[in-house]
Amino acid sequence: MDVSIIELLKVVIIGVVEGLTEWLPVSSTGHMILVDEFIRLNVDQKFMDMFLVVIQLGAIMAVVVLNFEKLNPFSGWKSRQEKKDTVDLWKKVIVACLPAAVIGLALNDYMEEHLMNAPVVAAMLILYGVLFIVVENYNKRRRPRVQSLERLDYKTALIIGFFQVLSLVPGTSRSGATILGGILFGASRYVATEFTFFLAIPVMFGASLLKIVKFGFHYSGAEILILVIGMATAFVVSVLSIKFLLQYIKRNDFKAFGWYRIVLGIVVLAYLFLVGDPTANNL
Repeated sequence: MDVSIIELLKVVIIGVVEGLTEWLPVSSTGHMILVDEFIRLNVDQKFMDMFLVVIQLGAIMAVVVLNFEKLNPFSGWKSRQEKKDTVDLWKKVIVACLPAAVIGLALNDYMEEHLMNAPVVAAMLILYGVLFIVVENYNKRRRPRVQSLERLDYKTALIIGFFQVLSLVPGTSRSGATILGGILFGASRYVATEFTFFLAIPVMFGASLLKIVKFGFHYSGAEILILVIGMATAFVVSVLSIKFLLQYIKRNDFKAFGWYRIVLGIVVLAYLFLVGDPTANNL
């Protein structure tokens, strides 16, 4: 398979969309469905399904690079207590991953087969957009009890992990579901968002590894080039996206993202009404 400049530009666009929407609570799946409708790569469906998951490795490496010191329990710059806090953070991440590991693996194939379609994505975009607005209005009357990652207890981490399972439904947004769960159960916006980033590391590495194993280790040179460019683009854009979101929530709430989701969901429904379901042929 030859890769033209046009195809590489398409890969870059997909990488940009992934880098932006993986961390902002707006559903990367919803955006990918729309992007795939207008920008189709000249690859077979099996490779495309794998590519859209494995490209997330670029996004997740942005979290690792930006937070390497905070996530490294062996850093020589840390005191004994700081190293202990880092180990505790990883334990909380592991606890939060358990619901997705148990429930997610059991339901993932069913969800992809029956719910991976544009109408479901549109409905979830709107539903969680409304929930963000409702939760933020409710949260005005409350003071977060968890103002730092060190104060995040294991019970709250596990609850956030159960909220992550909700993201199995396409259009929900993994970051959106876990941030909502964190805020509802007492975490500040910043802590809920930061923990969501760290929680993504084992989840997305695991999902990518699973897709790679299912696809097999037989890649053409063109396919390797597509994967590398896609991941590199997602990495660079993710760095900017993460920095933006962490600065944004210091001064703002998530209502703007809620309204954006609602508008996007309505746009998707209008598009479905006009041209039909672009995902129907894949079901």
